[in-house]
Amino acid sequence: MSTKEERERIELLQGTLDLLILRTLLRGPAHGHAIAKTIEFNSDEVLQVEQGSLYPALHRLIKRRWISVEEGTSENNRRAKFYRLTRKGRKQLKVETSKWDKLAGAIARILRPAG
Repeated sequence: MSTKEERERIELLQGTLDLLILRTLLRGPAHGHAIAKTIEFNSDEVLQVEQGSLYPALHRLIKRRWISVEEGTSENNRRAKFYRLTRKGRKQLKVETSKWDKLAGAIARILRPAG
């Protein structure tokens, strides 16, 4: 990664990656690499998801029963774990999205005060 890319990279707030994973899995089951690439693509490459962050987050979400995991075969015929949003995860996605909207609004009010 170049120095310019490092300066433009944005660190995710704690818990934000969980929200992004849940949102990504709303589209359907995916393996870890596909989840990371989808987040990167949808953020216009601003957000980079490192394996060292992704897999602990996936394990945390499994433990909370917000996602489930099953073995499968990836598009390039390799064994892979596919993660799927659970019913509990769908409910939590709504909760986490609401929290994010509140946080983003509060930060916006501080950065751009009215009047």
